[in-house]
Amino acid sequence: MDVSAVRRGIRDVAPLLLGVAPFGLVAGVAAINAGLTLEQALGMSVIVFAGASQLAALELIGRDAPLSVVVATAVVINLRMLMYSASIAPYFRSLRARSRSIAAYLLTDQAYALSVSAYRSEDAIDRLAYYLGAAATLWVVWQVATVAGALLQAGVPDALGLEFAVPLVFLALLVPAMEDGPTVVAGLVGGGIAVLGAGLPLNFGLLVGAAVGIAAGVASETTLPVGASDAH
Repeated sequence: MDVSAVRRGIRDVAPLLLGVAPFGLVAGVAAINAGLTLEQALGMSVIVFAGASQLAALELIGRDAPLSVVVATAVVINLRMLMYSASIAPYFRSLRARSRSIAAYLLTDQAYALSVSAYRSEDAIDRLAYYLGAAATLWVVWQVATVAGALLQAGVPDALGLEFAVPLVFLALLVPAMEDGPTVVAGLVGGGIAVLGAGLPLNFGLLVGAAVGIAAGVASETTLPVGASDAH
């Protein structure tokens, strides 16, 4: 494994950790506030390892929502991982099943975005090494931050505004990804509907926004040329 590629992955993901760490703190605090123990909070973080769905699930758990609703919400939010997997899979086709399994477990928005961008710009890069450098770093920081948040619990002052780090992390990934007409439409429509439906029970507005945003993006592919947003 190319150590220099691992280091490059760590270096490239480092700026995003400024948003991921507070995000993890929020998830840890939310887990305890929802009634989970420290062990349960850590277990959820290790097994699920998906910030957005963890927060959504914890909010529902705190409201005593039915388990089926909690699971369905987490699954819908993480459906994007299917698209990420399909997109990045060709780059890992030659790897052993064990390596692909590890890569699949570590898949996140940040690891996907950074890795695909690096693969497209440099053919000679050790793909797995770069991916593990970025993805494993994210995993470690997320687990540490989640445990720290769970230990701090209510000791984190509201004045810190840690919740604001959550949208910042996803905005940092969303804006570069809106690179043509359909992706711009999907982002704007989905985000707009999710905001409008923020007051709906059980985070239903988020689910509707995601579904309608995807549908709008797919529908716009027949009317908007690819790269339409590049001229802006």
